[in-house]
Amino acid sequence: MENAIQIILAIIVLVFSVIIHEVAHGYAALSLGDHTAEHAGRLTLNPVPHIDPFGSILIPGMLAFFGLPVIGWARPVPYNPYNLRNQKWGPTIVGLAGPVANIALAVSFGIIIRIAFAAGFVGEASVPFLSIAALIVGLNLSLAVFNLMPIPPLDGSKVLFALIPYQYRGIQYFLERYGIILIFLLIPIISSVVSPLIRILFRLLVGGAL
Repeated sequence: MENAIQIILAIIVLVFSVIIHEVAHGYAALSLGDHTAEHAGRLTLNPVPHIDPFGSILIPGMLAFFGLPVIGWARPVPYNPYNLRNQKWGPTIVGLAGPVANIALAVSFGIIIRIAFAAGFVGEASVPFLSIAALIVGLNLSLAVFNLMPIPPLDGSKVLFALIPYQYRGIQYFLERYGIILIFLLIPIISSVVSPLIRILFRLLVGGAL
C-alpha cells in the first residue's frame, strides 16, 4: 500500500513538473513573438490538454514500480520557430525555458527544505511535506538534466544546433532522424552518468538535511 502511494505521488509530481516544463516553452515562444501555443490553448496549468497517457502515466508508473529513475513527458507545446523574432537563438531560448523552469522548481523546494530544517520544523507532522518537497527536487532535477542532453528531440539539441557551423549541418540532419533511437540505445550509459550527477545536485540543493 505504501509503495502504491509513493508511485501515485511520483506520477502526480511528475505530471505537474512536465506541464510546467511545457508551459515554460510556450511562454518563451510567446515572449519572442510566436502565439501558436496561446492559440492552441496550451498556456495553462490544467493537466488535461497536456497529458500524454503513455509518457505522463504509463512509463513513469512502470519505472516507479520497478524502483528505477522516474522520467516522463507531456504532449509537446507547439510553436512555430519561423514566428520568432530571433531566428538564430530563438529556438535555443524556447528549448532552454523548460529545463530552466524545472531547475527553478528544484531550487525553490530545496530552499524550502533547508529553511524547514534550519527552523526546526522536522517533527513527525512535517515528514509528509518534506518527503513531497524532496520528491519535487529530485524529479525536477532529473527532468532538467535529462532534457539538457544534446540529442533530439531533447531540449539540449536546440543549443547544439545553434552552435553547429553551417558546413556541419549533416550532423543535425542525422541526429534529427535517428535521435530517439540513439536515446533508447544509450539509456544504460545515460543512466550511469545522469544518476550520480542528479544525486550530487540534490545534495547541493538540500544540503545534509535529507
